[in-house]
Amino acid sequence: MLTLEEKKIRAAEVVRALEEKYPDATCALKYEGDPWRLLVMGRLSAQCTDARVNIVCEELFRRFPDAKAMADAPIGEIERLVYSCGVYKVKAQNIKDFSRIIVEEFNGKVPDTMEDLLTLPGVGRKIANLILGDIYGKPAIVADTHCIRISNRLGLANSKTPEKVEKALVEIVDPEKQSDFCHRLVWFGREVCDARKPDCENCMFRHYKCLENEEK
Repeated sequence: MLTLEEKKIRAAEVVRALEEKYPDATCALKYEGDPWRLLVMGRLSAQCTDARVNIVCEELFRRFPDAKAMADAPIGEIERLVYSCGVYKVKAQNIKDFSRIIVEEFNGKVPDTMEDLLTLPGVGRKIANLILGDIYGKPAIVADTHCIRISNRLGLANSKTPEKVEKALVEIVDPEKQSDFCHRLVWFGREVCDARKPDCENCMFRHYKCLENEEK
């Protein structure tokens, strides 16, 4: 088990290495800079691939291009459009409901604080941090499956619980690096550090003996 200071040193090394490997890593969701669209796509991405969400949202946003349109949309039509994202009834209701709340209670603007974001239906800390980091440029750790898996393997965290991993990384990753770091972990997770078949032989972090760090 690494000490906190050792984790900070390792985190800085990992951040630098990922910056070199993925200098242009960004969010895989194609939200075109629109905070509300990122919020919708973030909700739809639960238990669904980003690629699928991007496809689904092309038609979804053509039909309902903003929060007001989504708030007024027939729930059955939303359900039909997001069906292939899974758990479609809950997701459709969530995006309709939080769109209405954004229009009525936040003057059409997606909130910029964790406290306010968590009041929106279907929005947890992962989605809230995605908004805070990508839209508002605030320090934010998006503890998705890639982040949790790789942080454990690298010895930067020791938990499978998203909020505990988020807290652990907040302590050791420089605030201004946090959001991009999480995006780079996604790219690295897809290309190298796969959940089932990690390519350890060609991994730049193999000297950390990553799999030995992973919580069983």
